[in-house]
Amino acid sequence: MIVTPLYAGLLTLWFVVLSVRVVNLRRAGIIFGDNGDHGVIRIVRAQANFAEYVPFTLLLMGLAESMAPPRIIMHLVGITLVAGRLLHAYGLSQTPHILRYRVWGTTLTFLALGVAALMCFSLSALFLAI
Repeated sequence: MIVTPLYAGLLTLWFVVLSVRVVNLRRAGIIFGDNGDHGVIRIVRAQANFAEYVPFTLLLMGLAESMAPPRIIMHLVGITLVAGRLLHAYGLSQTPHILRYRVWGTTLTFLALGVAALMCFSLSALFLAI
């Protein structure tokens, strides 16, 4: 497996950036929760949303890659996921938030998740049929 680790590494670096932003909020005095501050909510949710979707998508990518699909498809899924997560976090983090970036980010993330799931399903069905 060589494609999935590339995107896992890139996405982990982005997760660190998102996490540092949350840590900086906590250091600034918002120790727990969000104090009802919409800016804080946006930063915390950008990180949390990432944590909700990326690990599962990477797991599916790794499982699919273990069945040796064409590498170009794996790269397309990885690029789609990275682009989706960057767009979503950027759109959500802005004040006011930029809805079209959030929508595109969500769409690309769901596309990557769906394609990875379909690859797992179709490739395993193909191997079972052999």
